[in-house]
Amino acid sequence: MKITTQQFGEIEFTEDKVISFESGLLGFEDFKKYLFIKTDDSVFYWLTSIENPGIAFPLFGVRVLDEKFPQTDEHEAFGIVILNPDPLKITVNLKAPVYINQEAKTGFQKIIDTDVYPVYYNLFVE
Repeated sequence: MKITTQQFGEIEFTEDKVISFESGLLGFEDFKKYLFIKTDDSVFYWLTSIENPGIAFPLFGVRVLDEKFPQTDEHEAFGIVILNPDPLKITVNLKAPVYINQEAKTGFQKIIDTDVYPVYYNLFVE
């Protein structure tokens, strides 16, 4: 199978590379199948919809920021990144992480009900 993405151009993949989100992502509930992409030259991962390749989310592994960040049942937590040309304005959503199990090829998104984790966490500081 193939998709064409804005970030990576044409990508060829097999069904065993697809991460399934049973309930979709918040605001994108109709899209349930994604590719989880990591390039060698970036600190970010990309979660790209195979149903609509124009929908792609940059992700950052939140355990790098907080090793006590809530994890669940063999799923690793990632925050959705809001990119900005100014690195000091790049933020990560720690309030509603995306959890991915790369072996089982499953994922889900969960809102963490605490004020400890903000929606806009600055990834870089001076």
